[in-house]
Amino acid sequence: MSTTPEQSPTDERSRTIHYQVPGKDKRALFARSGLEQLRAVAAGESPAPPIGSHIGLDVVSVAEGDVVMTAVPDDSHYNPIGSVHGGFFATVLDSACGCAVHSTLPAGVGYTSLELKVSFLRPITAETGAVTAHGWVTRAGRSAAFAEADIRDADGRILATASSTCLIVRPEPAA
Repeated sequence: MSTTPEQSPTDERSRTIHYQVPGKDKRALFARSGLEQLRAVAAGESPAPPIGSHIGLDVVSVAEGDVVMTAVPDDSHYNPIGSVHGGFFATVLDSACGCAVHSTLPAGVGYTSLELKVSFLRPITAETGAVTAHGWVTRAGRSAAFAEADIRDADGRILATASSTCLIVRPEPAA
């Protein structure tokens, strides 16, 4: 690595990410309801999704249609102006909305995000510390579900909000 006057070797940092790849057997992944899957992750009985390792995302609690997660921003999430990149906000909010929807699904049924609208209300920096995301389902339909989420700091200030539409993916009927 070459250095410039603005950067010295002591400014360089690294981050190692450890995660488990989800099982390759899709039937096994979908053998439990979404609520059962998420509760197993929260209890540490099942591995967390790999994306959580990138942003320090942990499932704290899960009820049907409702999920609480925490995430830990650090300077590896910074954009060029020294605050946490909007992708961090969007990833946390998409996870909270998606998992809230997932918690309503029976075994064998999945989902995918169709739309995510994020409103950034306050900046996040490494000094913000752990943030809490709360996601809840506003309407669960047969083919689509709608959810909302927010991110708050330790003082309860809302940092960002989101609304999401998720497609419900049901298995094809056997021919």
